[in-house]
Amino acid sequence: MWEYTEKVKETFLHPKNVGEIDNPDAVGEVGSIVCGDALKLFLKIDKETDRITAAKFQTFGCASAIASSSALTELVIGKTLDEALKVTNNEIAEYLGGLPREKMHCSVMGMEALEAAVANYRGAKPPEVEEGEIVCQCFGVTDQKIKRAIKENNLHTVDDVTNFTKAGGGCGGCIPDIENILKEIWTEKVFRKSPVPKRKLTNIQKIAMIQEIIEREIRPLLQSDGGDVELADVEGNKVIVSLRGMCTGCLMADVTIKNIEKKLKELVSEDLVVEAE
Repeated sequence: MWEYTEKVKETFLHPKNVGEIDNPDAVGEVGSIVCGDALKLFLKIDKETDRITAAKFQTFGCASAIASSSALTELVIGKTLDEALKVTNNEIAEYLGGLPREKMHCSVMGMEALEAAVANYRGAKPPEVEEGEIVCQCFGVTDQKIKRAIKENNLHTVDDVTNFTKAGGGCGGCIPDIENILKEIWTEKVFRKSPVPKRKLTNIQKIAMIQEIIEREIRPLLQSDGGDVELADVEGNKVIVSLRGMCTGCLMADVTIKNIEKKLKELVSEDLVVEAE
């Protein structure tokens, strides 16, 4: 049984802006009844100011889906289209006092419906229509949708991806593909390149530079994703580090170590090898 906040319960039982808008200026439709959740969003837009004057929805889905759809309409009414597009799935969840992690895909669905509606109004393709290959056959989720969810929500595990996209939540046959996408995304997050110093360093200088690079270049990047790293020891050209926070036991821990090694090779010495403690 999911633990819902009082705001989610209240919004589910008494949702606002349910229904259709006669002659809407924009319509956005995402999901599928076959897959379990579907949302159709209707917008009325002041053409002079580009401001949303009314929003209504029709949702087929669970309590979280209905509550998220209602929250979305409340958040975007009165905003310009550009302002509305800045509303994220996390803001929808926060408006409801939080959603169970397993139900975050409902807030993502709301964000995608808004994007689809604005694209419809502007005569453009919505993001989810971009070219991509179906990864999850059970729920029709593409690799592009998975990659976007990973990047925007800082996802690191298959369970995270399932919670935000539903991919992997059916037969499970796509789980290896999701794992590969996760590795690909976090491998791409390499550190900035700089030239290797030409001068020969003393041991003291080398250790000082390693410590400085870790503190200035590496730790801030890892900390921004909930991880961390500390320099444990330096033995000749072997640098021993200790992963902390979200990096501990992470599926991409080996990739993180390789990226740290790459950065130190670029900025300190090509002879350095990095190992985890």
